[in-house]
Amino acid sequence: MQNTERDLKLYYSISEVAQMFDVNESLLRFWEKEFPQIAPKKGSRGVRQYRKEDVEIRLIYHLVKERGMTLPGARQKLKDNREATIRNFEIINRLKQIREELLGMRNALDRFSTTNGEER
Repeated sequence: MQNTERDLKLYYSISEVAQMFDVNESLLRFWEKEFPQIAPKKGSRGVRQYRKEDVEIRLIYHLVKERGMTLPGARQKLKDNREATIRNFEIINRLKQIREELLGMRNALDRFSTTNGEER
């Protein structure tokens, strides 16, 4: 797996984080008020600087957008069962990565088969 420049950065702007999740910056500000776990460092002019570790947003995004939980439901899940929630989230992410790798392999095999005149 190849690291991109974005993966190697120490700090991310709110616009970069919003782009990562395809959400509005205003939603991130709202979640920041709703979830104390989201606490980006603020510069002297109030500019938010998210660290990779701060991107707890990934977990909240998963619960709210992908699993369809309400904000109070996601907050409660993180409060009651934080470790298990994080573990399940990490497993799901790893499975998604494996799926993408397998699809990439299948596509490569399909291209190889068609360039060698073979039919599937």
